[in-house]
Amino acid sequence: MPTLSHSRMDQKLLFLINRQWTGPVEDRAMALLSSFAAWAPLFAGLLVLMLWRGGFHGRVLVLCGALVIGINDGLISRTLKHAIHRPRPYQSEDGVREVDLARVTPRILAMSKPLRIKYSHPEADIVGNGGRSFPSSHTINTFSVALLVAFFYRWGWVAFLPALGVGYSRIYTGSHWPSDVLASIFLGLGSTFLILSALEWLWRRCGEKWVPGLHERHPSLLPR
Repeated sequence: MPTLSHSRMDQKLLFLINRQWTGPVEDRAMALLSSFAAWAPLFAGLLVLMLWRGGFHGRVLVLCGALVIGINDGLISRTLKHAIHRPRPYQSEDGVREVDLARVTPRILAMSKPLRIKYSHPEADIVGNGGRSFPSSHTINTFSVALLVAFFYRWGWVAFLPALGVGYSRIYTGSHWPSDVLASIFLGLGSTFLILSALEWLWRRCGEKWVPGLHERHPSLLPR
């Protein structure tokens, strides 16, 4: 099975972020940013608010987001992970700091618990260790959503700030190589732009036939 190796620069930058540019506050912040489960209640509340009070464009944003994440995460990211089979840093390197929230349910309660921090000690032979490092699904998903928000709202560029934080956190916590995150940013942005362009084309071409009244009021999926 083919694997993707890492460069010396990749390794050096990983250890700078993961072992040197660290601190107790950073540990907790990065572990929190890296855990989607901890943010699930907030995400659920935002989705309900968008569907209830977001109007046409808010609801379209939610539907586009669901489709984009379904394709990017469920198809593109999963396929690449299995095809490339790149080991995560903690699977192939000694001394990688694995930083994670405490395992409690619901995960949001982990914010008040001590962090789980350990150093990796992988076996010399990592063949068969189930590498899933490339690409970073966290990074693809957050940058995909950030790009959608930027298209739908004037202030949407702000969404790229937490997306950058999530990408950085995946390196900080020892889950991904820097090159994983960088490539995943471009994968997420590129695929999302193509999917949104295809949906806009489909709406302009077929929307009038499917829902003429709605299409007359909103000839484009995007705000003018």
